[in-house]
Amino acid sequence: MRRVYVAGPYSTGDTLVNVRRAIDAAEELLGYGFMPYLPHLNHWWHELYPHDWEEWLALDKEWLLLCDAVVRLPGESRGADTECEWAKEAGIPVFGTISDLMDASYR
Repeated sequence: MRRVYVAGPYSTGDTLVNVRRAIDAAEELLGYGFMPYLPHLNHWWHELYPHDWEEWLALDKEWLLLCDAVVRLPGESRGADTECEWAKEAGIPVFGTISDLMDASYR
């Protein structure tokens, strides 16, 4: 299975809606045989043990660099844009949709 990092809005707009969209994307990816990673799930960790934005982003970067691809969910997000830049710098392909990932036959 290929590891796919799901990058997308978290705090812009409704946080719980954003988390739900990321989980929906992960479920779709799992159905196609991919192994998704969702930084959005840190939401609940952060509720119990808050950390600075930079700390979460540093943690996410370590996981991102272990992934084989990134899917960028739609919507404005400084964090997701940063994650996509890191992926490109590391030679990890970034896809705008799950369909784009599937079209690339990246499994």
